[in-house]
Amino acid sequence: MLRRDTLALTAFLALITALGPVSTDMYLPSLPDIGRQLSASAAEVQLTLSAYLIGFAVVQIACGPFSDRYGRKPVLVLSLALFCAGNVICAAAPTIEVLIAARVLQAMGGSGAIVVARTIVRDLYSGERAGRELSLMGAIMGIAPVIAPLIGGVLQTAFGWRANFIVALAVGLLALTVAWQLLPETLHQRAPEPISFRNIVRIYGDLLRNRAFVAHLAILASSFAGLFAWLSASPFVLQDLYGLSAIGYSIAFAICSVGFVAGTFFASVVVSRVGLGSTIGIGACGLAAGGFAMSIALALGSHSTAAVALPMTLYLFGLGLAMPQAMAGALTPFPHRAGAASSLAGFVQQSSAAILGAVVGHMLGDSAWPLAGPLAAMGLLALVVWLISRDVRQFETKALT
Repeated sequence: MLRRDTLALTAFLALITALGPVSTDMYLPSLPDIGRQLSASAAEVQLTLSAYLIGFAVVQIACGPFSDRYGRKPVLVLSLALFCAGNVICAAAPTIEVLIAARVLQAMGGSGAIVVARTIVRDLYSGERAGRELSLMGAIMGIAPVIAPLIGGVLQTAFGWRANFIVALAVGLLALTVAWQLLPETLHQRAPEPISFRNIVRIYGDLLRNRAFVAHLAILASSFAGLFAWLSASPFVLQDLYGLSAIGYSIAFAICSVGFVAGTFFASVVVSRVGLGSTIGIGACGLAAGGFAMSIALALGSHSTAAVALPMTLYLFGLGLAMPQAMAGALTPFPHRAGAASSLAGFVQQSSAAILGAVVGHMLGDSAWPLAGPLAAMGLLALVVWLISRDVRQFETKALT
């Protein structure tokens, strides 16, 4: 049985959270080949990312309230089953349209699983302790963005793009088995009111009236949107424009992802000393600095892979610091509505990423500016929100226990 304050539980929750990187990062080296094999344009192939994000975002609206009402474990098990089914269809997709639709199903399952993982953390911990747990999960999960594209590059070279979804299916089946056999129910008090559209709207309205929640939400949305500008643009920028092979792109992507691992690890060490707010601030500085460093390098005429990869590593370092703490700050005021708070935060986070990712996909051309410009804008926005909301976040981020 998985128990509180054990590495086994943290590792399992990290595995569930890693379903996102497994579903996106691993097949990134295959995006150009998917376009060739399925006779699809770059914009159509990019829709496999945006469709995933849209499906992920929409389903989160219901997952949290359902887990507050019926329990974490049933929602998690159902979600993991949907995730596995989506991967089966992705692996067999004959056209780009079927692949896009299957990515939505895959996202529906991954969405519920990740919402429940964050909610379980809030069931068991709060405040800086929750931030530390989310950071530890992020540090473990951060291995996924490092190795997933490397695995994806090898799979693409050896077996083709469909193999990525077969491996994702295996990860999903492992998570489903562990959840079914070993995970206890962590919800102590179930929400009394029945699930209805009116009640869900009312619950979310209550959450949005908390200004600290909204501030943390804005930091989450802007920083995460910058990440998906990278995910949407980097395969085409680094492979088509800079000439990297699938394996070369995977290595560059993995090097950048080390920044995220370092950020989450650093956050897990410092958050208990300096608090959520200051840790988010350090991360926001890294986000803005990374975006502007890439823009400056391009403005100076640099066309090297390093001019993209090194600033992105800094951005991801900032993301590893800011994102887990912003999520903890968003969930802390709502111990009895942790599922709903996690759902709404995830919905806004994923929706903003889907919108920016789609925009970036249509902007792609003969330069890296469609990546650098949005990245700088999102990093700056996260920093500005952190600066202007400091008093609100300090005053209103209180656990209502």
